[in-house]
Amino acid sequence: MDYWKSRCVVRPTLVVGSIVVHVFLMGTLHAQGRGRGPAGPPPTPKAAAPIDLTGYWVSIVTEDWRWRMVTPPKGDYASVPLNGDGRNVAEAWDAGKDEAAGEQCKSYGAAGLMRVPGRIHIFWDNDTTLHVDTDAGTQTRIFHFAGEAPPAEAASWQGYSAARWEPMPTGRGLFGAPDQEVPEGALKIVTTHLRLGYLRKNGVPYSENTELTEYYNATREPNGDQWLFVTTIVKDPKYLNQPFITSTHFKKEPDGSKWNATPCTSR
Repeated sequence: MDYWKSRCVVRPTLVVGSIVVHVFLMGTLHAQGRGRGPAGPPPTPKAAAPIDLTGYWVSIVTEDWRWRMVTPPKGDYASVPLNGDGRNVAEAWDAGKDEAAGEQCKSYGAAGLMRVPGRIHIFWDNDTTLHVDTDAGTQTRIFHFAGEAPPAEAASWQGYSAARWEPMPTGRGLFGAPDQEVPEGALKIVTTHLRLGYLRKNGVPYSENTELTEYYNATREPNGDQWLFVTTIVKDPKYLNQPFITSTHFKKEPDGSKWNATPCTSR
């Protein structure tokens, strides 16, 4: 009996010690919370940029040379998933008619612009707006981090581009599956409100119904070279049977000394 009584005795020193530790921890946590204060506003898209896309870049043509470096012949729309209507438009291409109508920039619209060989200049206009200038065709694209296009947005060669930083998984869990996402990776751009234009200079069309999705990513090689990769996905229910996907590469230049602005041309 004495044994069980001794096992059930509550020792005052242990109780007091536990209370003291509990009060100390609660006070510390409260002080820490009070010191932090309310959470501040989220960083701006410019401040939150996980990769630096700014600077001057020159296109490196390592594929599709015959369609990018020269104007392909009429009717050459190989590798583009045109439907019947799209082929009819391509077969009717006439550079002279485009010139007479003042539409030399049809192949410099957003859906085909990044495939035109030349240089691009990327820079921040403000905390929520990224600019991309091209010397070929002297075009300007504007990437808006503020959201989708206003209802009254008019169609144009470059359309309206809504941008956001796209999180990419870096941690790996069981069987290689991503187990976390951190804010680093590609810049995603979705462009709408486009005028009818050309995917290639020889009249391969995309329509005003096109939705253009792009991913911009940049890397730095061990030798110091910096590369920009632009993946382009063109979805056009009017002229394409399926999405048209391309990948375009650019190499960073130290400055804009080689910039050579030229006007649009139909030929």
